[in-house]
Amino acid sequence: MNDRIIEHTESDIHSRLLMSRGAQRHRRLGTLAGNTVLITIASSSLIALLFIFYFIIKDALPFFQIEGVTEFFTSSRWYPSREEAEFGALAIFVGSALVTLGAIVVAVPMGVLAALCLSDILPFSVRQVVKPVIEMLAAIPSVVYGFFALVVFAPLLQEKGGGMLSVGAMIVLVPVSLIGIGVASDLIGTRFNEKTRNIARIISAGVMAAVMAFVLWKLNSFFGGLKIGSGTNALNASIILGIMALPTVVSVSEDALNAIGRELREGSYALGATRAETLLKVVLPAAKSGILAAVILGVMRAIGETMVVWMASGNAARIPQPIFNYLEPIRTLTATIAGDMGEADHVTGSARYHVLFAMAFCLLVFAFVSNLVSEMILRRSRKKLG
Repeated sequence: MNDRIIEHTESDIHSRLLMSRGAQRHRRLGTLAGNTVLITIASSSLIALLFIFYFIIKDALPFFQIEGVTEFFTSSRWYPSREEAEFGALAIFVGSALVTLGAIVVAVPMGVLAALCLSDILPFSVRQVVKPVIEMLAAIPSVVYGFFALVVFAPLLQEKGGGMLSVGAMIVLVPVSLIGIGVASDLIGTRFNEKTRNIARIISAGVMAAVMAFVLWKLNSFFGGLKIGSGTNALNASIILGIMALPTVVSVSEDALNAIGRELREGSYALGATRAETLLKVVLPAAKSGILAAVILGVMRAIGETMVVWMASGNAARIPQPIFNYLEPIRTLTATIAGDMGEADHVTGSARYHVLFAMAFCLLVFAFVSNLVSEMILRRSRKKLG
């Protein structure tokens, strides 16, 4: 009887060892397959990137050999179709920078604030409605945005520009101001004892509300008398590009804020911190690397867009006077590449053809350097956070 029990036990142990070995074999095969897929994808991406760089550089170098570098980067005289062509792209670089900066000013503050509201402020029921509405903006084709900017927004901006800007400023600044006043008054109240805390919050909120009302009144007076000569200008393109980049900034920033976890928030509350202190001193510093990634992606979304800036910016290759005058038409790198490629001389390989590849090369270099700098900043912030 005991021999049978021992034999049964030994066979059971043997079968379990076989099953364990089989599971380990399957696990190793799965790991090997996963690593193979990752290496294949990474290698394919690297090869594709190298091919893109190679072919763009191959067609960009002849332009610099023919025309040189100085005129391209320092002159604003862009006359590629003349008999004695001039290829000064400084005004085009300035136009790209203005539109990108304007889009960042529109998208980043609103996007980060919306992400904070979605992750920590709004109730779940409201969040379920607001988030899909914001994400729907990313599903709209860029040509639809461009058509709207050219056919609808540009005439309104030209006819009723001052009033529209005033209303837009109110729509954006009022909720931002209310949230800012609430957070600031909460932080000020923490500096007082329990008896005077609420009084300090009410007084500080009232003072800040009065100051903000005065600022909004001044802005309304300024925008109300503003006359806009052309609706297709840098402002039009910046606003539309900012709206297009908004879903990217909101989505990535919200993911970064949610990745912090509830433990840090609950620990901060347990130590006596208010919601404002927790958001500003705990959540935002911990999520700054993800928010920075959202900003970089928003910049790439804005600077790489073609259709909207082609249809809404006015396509005037000149530097605005003064340089930050967003009410004047401008021209960008992407719009120039898209608009002039059909007219360039492909057969003879003229300078007008190769200059477009020189612009594309500049865009690639900017994107590469931006990603490299953002990666360095992300690594440094991760080291600080431990």
